[in-house]
Amino acid sequence: MSRVLGGEYPVSADTRARVLRAVRELDYVADARAKAIAGSGTPTLAFVLEDITRPSFAHMAQGVEREAARLGHLCLVCSTDGNPKQEMGFIEMMRAQRAAAVILVGGAADTPEYRERTRKIADSLASAGSRLVLCGRPPLGPDAPVTAIEYDNEGGAHALVAHVLTQGHRRVLFLGGPPDHTTAQGRVRGYLDAHRARGLEPDPELLLHGDFTRDCGYRLMRRALAQRLEFTAVVAATDLVAAGALTALHEAGLDVPGDVSLAGYDDIPFARDLHPALTTVHVPYQELGRLAVRSALNRSAGNAATHLLLGTHVVVRDSVAHVGP
Repeated sequence: MSRVLGGEYPVSADTRARVLRAVRELDYVADARAKAIAGSGTPTLAFVLEDITRPSFAHMAQGVEREAARLGHLCLVCSTDGNPKQEMGFIEMMRAQRAAAVILVGGAADTPEYRERTRKIADSLASAGSRLVLCGRPPLGPDAPVTAIEYDNEGGAHALVAHVLTQGHRRVLFLGGPPDHTTAQGRVRGYLDAHRARGLEPDPELLLHGDFTRDCGYRLMRRALAQRLEFTAVVAATDLVAAGALTALHEAGLDVPGDVSLAGYDDIPFARDLHPALTTVHVPYQELGRLAVRSALNRSAGNAATHLLLGTHVVVRDSVAHVGP
């Protein structure tokens, strides 16, 4: 049977017909894992992410899946819930099954432990003929067998806050993510640098940390209002955070942008459907996913480190108003 289904050995027409008839009658399905270990069958890509429910990750996953399908590869999506042990388990499984590449998505705590662990993963995959792709994660250095694909995270935050400042705002509340998370850190740096480029020093009380969820945006906004912090604009670390903040502002009887301006980050599809439509930073998540697949499968540079950077840009809508003279 394997010689007929594999198509790699000559068999007679009569034998082929009998085998194919038996396959149809028995509803036989080949063991994909065995074929992968044997080095045949459809090549597999693993897309490993922290939270599949986050819209930005979902759009990146869509880009990965579509590009993988276009190139004739199977894509497996693995959600870790932020658990490093679970992440490692997925990667080891993909290595054992000889996946063509493993794509790790999202920021991380950039610690020596993270770099050591990720370097071991990269070396292990390379030794098995696979490739590690870091998508939105910090690169490991010039000698690591890794493809790192980033977007201009800090530059996007800088441009967004600069836009808010040019509208006359001087007290800008920032609803940030986890303080040890590289994505959150880049956006905070952009917030701070945009102020300092204009000779301004932001009030430390206006920099709040949480996570990237809608509920966190709601809680942080309620806290800022309860503490009577003075601000005329809010910049949120993600569009989800901005959505939560918007609800809290509306519940407090405040008009956006009449009383308080608001901006987000990511440009996920619902941002344009909020009321008012949200000013934000566009991140090309689908293109990141597609580029991750193409880069992972392009081995022209061998195991050399590769680092690619995609641009971001501000999308001006209706949620930021001009203040002052």
